[in-house]
Amino acid sequence: MTEDIPFWKNTALKDMTRSQWESLCDGCGRCCLHKFREDDTDEILWTNVGCRLLDQDTCLCRDYTKRLRRVRDCVTLTPELLETLDWLPPSCAYRLIRDGLELPDWHPLISGTKETVHLSGASVRYRFINERSVTILEDHFAEWPGEWPEPITTEQK
Repeated sequence: MTEDIPFWKNTALKDMTRSQWESLCDGCGRCCLHKFREDDTDEILWTNVGCRLLDQDTCLCRDYTKRLRRVRDCVTLTPELLETLDWLPPSCAYRLIRDGLELPDWHPLISGTKETVHLSGASVRYRFINERSVTILEDHFAEWPGEWPEPITTEQK
């Protein structure tokens, strides 16, 4: 009966195949937004400024295979690194599974389509500014990337 149990419920993060690991990413793009850490409080301060490789429509990296060479501070998420990270968005599947929580209904592994991540309001689709058009990152602080996603209203579409 284990074939009826989704892999993310019966496979430890460290034991997942590369394909399983990669499929956990819902493609929201929130982790590709610039963040700061407040010196005094250690709080994560989110911006609405995305990496120059982040695509506005798909919310995916435009050069995923070469991103580490092209973006000096890009992070390769691993099970080991995941143990110490505190800046992933609250709806991130890696964070949810690490913390023993369920994937949301809009996650592509649950819904069967990548479009639900956008329809749910979880993605950064058309909600971020490319870093190339920003002079001062600190002028673009935003709370929504660090909060649980709210559904998109008709006016926001």
